[in-house]
Amino acid sequence: MPTIDSCQLTTKDYTILEVMRDRHPARGEAFLTILKRKISSAVVVFRDDIPATVVTLSSRVAYRVNDGPAETRIVSHDEMRGLVGMLLPITSPRGLALLGLAEGQSISIPTADGGLETLTVHEVVYQPEDATREKLKLAGGAAPGSGRPVLRVVHRSDEPQDKAENKRLAVSDVGFDDPGPSAA
Repeated sequence: MPTIDSCQLTTKDYTILEVMRDRHPARGEAFLTILKRKISSAVVVFRDDIPATVVTLSSRVAYRVNDGPAETRIVSHDEMRGLVGMLLPITSPRGLALLGLAEGQSISIPTADGGLETLTVHEVVYQPEDATREKLKLAGGAAPGSGRPVLRVVHRSDEPQDKAENKRLAVSDVGFDDPGPSAA
């Protein structure tokens, strides 16, 4: 597969990369090369507009290094304890390189020994932005194009409609409708 030198980043992911560049200029030369290349080639989109096939922060991605077997990792902001072997932080060259790539897309990065390795995204198994969109769709609460849920008033089925209306008015007349901790 050909190496493609562009990526798609959410506004949040792009901002994180810019902060990394500005706050940590003393990182290794290979890492800074990848970071600058990633920032300069990025197409920045809102999280609602990022395709489900693109690697974002907290995505679970299956990828290959050169022609090796597929590995699955979660692309994370930084290393976390307790999840050894599951995370690929963007503070590492591989994690940074995968961020923003789409399924089937490859990137070649320098290795510690001076060579090059090619990373290829095999599949985005889970993407948080896509999961949020799916959850809204399943809940039936997504307004077209707004990205926000639509609220609907639902009445109790065992209460006559006029009685429910009186109760609602009584609560709104008081101006305070918190039933307190005993309601929990």
